[in-house]
Amino acid sequence: MKDSVTATTNVKKKSFDLFHFFYKYGTILTIFMLIAVFAAANPSFIQGNNLISILRSISIVTIIAIGITISLSVNGFDLSVGSVASLSNAIVISMFVWFSQNTVIAIFAAITAALLVGALNSFLIVKMKIPDMLLTLAMMFIIQGIALTYTKGATVSQNMIMPDGNFAEGVISPFFASLGQVPWIIIIMVVVVVFVHIFLTYTKHGRYMYVIGGNIEAARLSGIPVNRYKVIAYLLSALFASIGGIILASRVMTAEINAGSPYLMDSVAAAFIGFSVLGAGKPNAFGTFVGAVLIGILQNGLVMMSVPYYAMDIIKGTVLAFALAITYYKLR
Repeated sequence: MKDSVTATTNVKKKSFDLFHFFYKYGTILTIFMLIAVFAAANPSFIQGNNLISILRSISIVTIIAIGITISLSVNGFDLSVGSVASLSNAIVISMFVWFSQNTVIAIFAAITAALLVGALNSFLIVKMKIPDMLLTLAMMFIIQGIALTYTKGATVSQNMIMPDGNFAEGVISPFFASLGQVPWIIIIMVVVVVFVHIFLTYTKHGRYMYVIGGNIEAARLSGIPVNRYKVIAYLLSALFASIGGIILASRVMTAEINAGSPYLMDSVAAAFIGFSVLGAGKPNAFGTFVGAVLIGILQNGLVMMSVPYYAMDIIKGTVLAFALAITYYKLR
């Protein structure tokens, strides 16, 4: 009897260890497995140009996802990042095309608008006690409407026809245009990931955010100014969404209608996938980057295999659901 109990315990221990191994390394193993499968299907997948293309394609997703990661660190959730990116995208291009401003003023105007959104989000969440998911969902539609109103529902680009019938005379600066190209777009992404990783992991402010996200009452009892750090989190979330929108503008050189909205789902997926990377069990910048890499490889490989674009959301949604299932099962 005793031997059977011991055997059962050993089986449970082994199964738990196996689950823990896949929880910790599953995302990274999946990346290598996908690389092997896609390379076998199409050898050009692992060529240098394609790998650089993947890094370039995930740069904007990663930057926006980093903002979501910061909001998650205080147990918040910012769904307005896609619309904030769209607004920043529209403002920065319009500063060049409509008002003939220089790069500094154009970027400053876009970031200022985004920070105002972040300040409004944090005020309504912290002071008015509106649940963050509901509030940022509402703000997503409001900011999306503001961006559409600002651009009058039109694409903003050089030499566009203005309402008075004349052509826009503003020109996008060559320096700004270079920010969205290789290698700068990748360098900016890496700098953002490293900066936020250091901030969350090695500074007291980042540790305070994790304490708030883990147990808000314990944080308050410890003397941590909870409301202040929640405000900071939503401001940083808006800031990185704005940077993502600005880099998107530099990459495509136009302000498309709702340009940032398609990045929301991928960014959310990357942030949640990052929970399990190396067993972190919490939002973290490195994990978010790995999550973005997984999504980028999956999307690039599926395109090379001629999978219809309308099926990609099904696959990405499945990956997100799987990541959430593993994360919340582990947390439970």
